Amino acid sequence: MSTLDGHQYKEGQRQSWDSVAAEWQRWWKTTETAAEEVSRWLISHAEIEPGSKVLDIATGIGEPAISAAKKVNGGRVLATDISPQMLSIAKQRAISLGLQDVIEFKEGDAETIDLPTSTFNAVLCRWGLMFLPDLKAGLSNIHKSLVDGGHLAAAVWASPDKVPVISLALNTVMKETNSPQPPPGTPGPFNLSDENILKGTFIKSGFTDITIERINVVFDFDSAEDYSSYIHGIAAPVRAMLANETPKRREEILKAITESAGKYADNNTGTVKLSNEAVCIAGRK
Repeated sequence: MSTLDGHQYKEGQRQSWDSVAAEWQRWWKTTETAAEEVSRWLISHAEIEPGSKVLDIATGIGEPAISAAKKVNGGRVLATDISPQMLSIAKQRAISLGLQDVIEFKEGDAETIDLPTSTFNAVLCRWGLMFLPDLKAGLSNIHKSLVDGGHLAAAVWASPDKVPVISLALNTVMKETNSPQPPPGTPGPFNLSDENILKGTFIKSGFTDITIERINVVFDFDSAEDYSSYIHGIAAPVRAMLANETPKRREEILKAITESAGKYADNNTGTVKLSNEAVCIAGRK
């Protein structure tokens, strides 16, 4: 286990995600097109229906909260995130879609946010659990907020070799900056890729009827340059690793990321298609 200062870590996370919020808005369509099937799985396995009260943890700029809000018809959605900048964009999006009376937004992290007890029929978390320094505390907080029989449906990433959209850039940056591998148990994109550990933590937190499914998530980019621009824009961990580099060195590293992505480019069109694996899990209280 890593010896992590939880408070310091969360403050760093807040600042990191705030710094990339505008880029998430810019690249929204690329991400949501790739993530559509995962969001559908989560909403289906959380058994969201008209009248449901739904909680979305780590909503980012509003998904899958907005997709859920379109289904609850008379229900309510509470969308939470550690980043106020992300939430600000999510709120704007909800208003633009006429969903401001359905979705409420609240800043906070899953472990410590004050949630009403025995209230929600469904909780969603898409690619957020991996970043929690204390997953058990987060899951316990979520479990308490669910009604009896309520469902939690979450998605995390599989191992780095199955998620090139992230590992391609991270591996390149780590190599170029001589950065060491983080110790096991450190929060990050691949921290919950072992489904046995993931399932075990769900069970210890009181969830039953666990279902796990792996889903292919395909990202499409117009070119290798398009990919490196995307990943430098939205990937807070990549941004953080490049923060201390000189502008010249940063440019060189981004060029190296582009070259890595070029290996996936179509010979005729130059487009880059990256197939990735998400681990989707659902459990009942």
